[in-house]
Amino acid sequence: MPRRPHRPAADRRGAILVLVAVLMPVIVLMVAFAIDVAWMQLVRTELRTATDAASRAGAKTLSLRQDRVAARDAAIEAASRNPVAGAGLAVSPGEVEFGESTQPSAGARFTFRSGGGTINAVRVTGSRTAGSAGGRVNLFFGSVLGTPAFEPQMTATSTMLERDICLVIDRSGSMGLDISFGGTGNGQNCGPLGSRTRFAALTEAVAAFVDELEVTYPEEHLALVSYSSRFRQSCPNGDLRFPTASLHNRLTTDYSAINATMAAFMQNGIGGSTAIGQGLREGIEALEDARPYAVKTIVLMTDGRHNQGVTPENVANDAARANCTVHTVGFSPNADSRRLRTVASRTGGQYYHADTAGDLAEAFREIARTLPVLITD
Repeated sequence: MPRRPHRPAADRRGAILVLVAVLMPVIVLMVAFAIDVAWMQLVRTELRTATDAASRAGAKTLSLRQDRVAARDAAIEAASRNPVAGAGLAVSPGEVEFGESTQPSAGARFTFRSGGGTINAVRVTGSRTAGSAGGRVNLFFGSVLGTPAFEPQMTATSTMLERDICLVIDRSGSMGLDISFGGTGNGQNCGPLGSRTRFAALTEAVAAFVDELEVTYPEEHLALVSYSSRFRQSCPNGDLRFPTASLHNRLTTDYSAINATMAAFMQNGIGGSTAIGQGLREGIEALEDARPYAVKTIVLMTDGRHNQGVTPENVANDAARANCTVHTVGFSPNADSRRLRTVASRTGGQYYHADTAGDLAEAFREIARTLPVLITD
């Protein structure tokens, strides 16, 4: 068969160059758009971080200081430490609001209402708008697309959560020792107890704790448990008969009843060994009646070392499973700080040490002022 003549392929290099030239502006616009979109997303993330930090700082300060001016200053200062588009976020005093944050049901979103009867939340509005101190955020290539800047704005609300608290106090014999004595042993058992006994210092500390709760914004419910060991002793005012641990006051808002129980101990007396684990277990059981949305908190206090019954570390594991935060307080040089630190750390709590009556009262005040804070919006 005759062969067809070979024809050389057409040279298409010129056509590709034309296509690239036509598409290059589109490619440049797409790249510019992608860069600006990524920049906008980064700025929004920075703004969210800054407003969250500001609202949390404001709520924490409101919890500790119970002072709105100090809380507003703390929120503004925290915002300024967080960069947004290369500069610290500037928040004006009017962008820090105080109000009431409520949760209508378990799992539901919190709702914030500015003002309100119960102040338990701080809302911060973070703005990079034309009217804000920081101004609008410039885009890299936005002017090409007719939008040279964008104006993000975000709000964050931090809520001080309500607590149900159980005080778990040591009524062992060593609590009858003079507060100036740093050793071990049994002190005064029969009442009335002297004003310089360790238990008298504890009574004053509990009164200070109650006073702080009276002025905090949320309304906490309070219970009281005491522990030592199974103890019996004859005294002029009547026999002392103690089980290892006792629930004296169920959760209540009548704080005067707590002070009355402490006064009764001062009048009647104390005594026994130091079964810290059983006292903690009784505290966990006392919080089984806690409100559904309240944070369960135990304040566990001792002046000595665990010497009877189940170990506090084992019960701390139970507390963690029951969602109870345990703050521990060691009073006197003989308090078992290592063990108390372990109990606190296993439950997300803190350990406080006190050598003097003043130290003890201040530790209780600080625990009362330190409310848990949650970003709810």
